[in-house]
Formats: sequence, C-alpha cells, structure tokens
Amino acid sequence: MESFAQGLAVAWGLVLSGDATLRQIVARSLAVSATACGLACVLGLSIGTWLAVARFPGRAAVVTLVNTLLAVPSVVVGLVVYLLLSRSGPLGFLGWLFTFQAMVLAQTVLVLPLVIGLTRQVVEDAESQYGEQLRALGAGTVWRGWLLAWDERYALLTVVITAFARAVSEVGAVMVVGGNIDGFTRVMTTAIALETSKGDLPLALGLGIVLLGVVLILNALVALLRRWRERVDGPTLLEVRA
Repeated sequence: MESFAQGLAVAWGLVLSGDATLRQIVARSLAVSATACGLACVLGLSIGTWLAVARFPGRAAVVTLVNTLLAVPSVVVGLVVYLLLSRSGPLGFLGWLFTFQAMVLAQTVLVLPLVIGLTRQVVEDAESQYGEQLRALGAGTVWRGWLLAWDERYALLTVVITAFARAVSEVGAVMVVGGNIDGFTRVMTTAIALETSKGDLPLALGLGIVLLGVVLILNALVALLRRWRERVDGPTLLEVRA
C-alpha cells in the first residue's frame, strides 16, 4: 500500500509538473486519435446517413455486417491492418508499418463501424418520424438524408465524441501496427502497458490519470451537450415545418 501511495504521489507530480516524456506521449496519442476520428467521421457520418435513408437490395445484410464489426476486437483490426501494410501485403509499398500513419489507419478502421452504426440509428429514428413528410414534399434520398442529419446534429456530435473516446482508449490495434517505439509510436495506452510491465508505476499511473481525465472530459461534454440542447435549442427545423 505504501509503494502504491508513493507511486501515485510521484505520478501526480509528473502530471502537475508537465513531465516532458509524459507530455510527448499524450500529445502523440491525442494527435493519432483526433486524426483517425476525423477521417472516420467524414466517411462514417456520410455512409451512416445514406444507410438510414436509402433502400436497396442487401441493405439488411450491410447493416448486419456493420453491427457485427462493432464487436471486432481491436487486436484483430490491428492484425488485419498489419497484414495489409506488411512488406508482402497489398499496401506494403507505402512503407507505413510502425509509423504514425499506420496507427491512424488502424484506429480509423476500428472506429469507422461505430460511427456508421450510431449515425444510421440516429438518422433512421428521425426518418421514421419525418420521412413521410419529407417524401411528400418531394425530397429525394440525398436531400432527405442531409435534412435529417442536420436536424439531429447535436446527437451526431455525441457520436463524434464517442468515436474519439473509443479511439483514444484502445490499445490493441496501435500496439500491433505501431510497435510501441519510444519517441515515435508510443501512445498513452501502449505506454501504460509497457511501463507497467517494466515496473515503472509512476509514469504508468501518470498516463492513466491523464487518460482517465480525457475520457471524463469527453463524457462530461456529451452530458453538457444534451442538457444544453434541452434548455437552449428551440423546435427543430422539421418540427417547425410540421
């Protein structure tokens, strides 16, 4: 208990003093996750909205596939991306293995099904409520999807925040494709695993404190966003037209 208390005290000291190693790892981790989340959201919001409003043969199978991919372990995603980027893989010519780009690609692939699935559910719920009205007004699939997504923009913002939280807290995919190289591809989760195995508990605890703080802030943003929408936002665009 005494060693844990001492380690925790040292960890807080590292966090409060802005230790250079800790700061570098945190900055790299946030950069990787933010880039991956941005790419996943650009694709996922569009695909999810289209899946919610479009009707085509095989749509149910596509939705089932997306929902299945939500449960794929991050290490499996890392393995698939590793095989794609390896020297004998189809993307080996890029030379991305064990680089920042490889970690971004792995987290993008990991988060993309989450964004698609949540976006589809949000927009599809709005479609069931306002779809008939929009079709009666002559809105096509693209225009209808855009209107519904805009109407649910606050809910979709929570999807974006959730996607970032998922990316920043995962360890398996970035460990496999990044290699956890000190000064290059080491992020918060992989550093925590490594430092714990080495017995360097203060740095591991310090990174854990920062990671918990990031996740806490993200969850607080989601809660505040919901409360702000309830208090400030008036009738939605579609409610006004109704």
